[in-house]
Amino acid sequence: MSILTQIIAAEADEVEAIGEAANPLDLWSGIGLRDLTIPRIAMLECVLTGELFDDAAAQCEPVYVSPDEGALVLRLSDALLARLAALDDERLEAVAAELTATEAFETAGWSEDEVATMLADLGELAQLAESQGQALFAWIHPLRT
Repeated sequence: MSILTQIIAAEADEVEAIGEAANPLDLWSGIGLRDLTIPRIAMLECVLTGELFDDAAAQCEPVYVSPDEGALVLRLSDALLARLAALDDERLEAVAAELTATEAFETAGWSEDEVATMLADLGELAQLAESQGQALFAWIHPLRT
């Protein structure tokens, strides 16, 4: 089963609207990714912020579950947003190599180029969110493929 994840830049009070949207990218700035699961988001948090995996995973609890759409919405931590926004080319390459070597990404077959592209896109989105005083959310839907 494939998972569709959309990382969205939005106001903090728009959580429910994000969860109920059939396609949040139609309404907010963001990026779409396949198979960016909760454990992979937690691993991204670990690598960028230095959090322990269990602590990062605890921060990845859904803040909204859509009864109609079946989507989960997570709010990415402010620390992760800041680290993504601050990624420069050198750090991006190092983080991409480190993430690609983790079990979470390696077993799913993510290449270092795919991870680097994801990080670059997330970095740009984080910069936009930061400049507008917004948060980053992950909209995760297991049925939309």
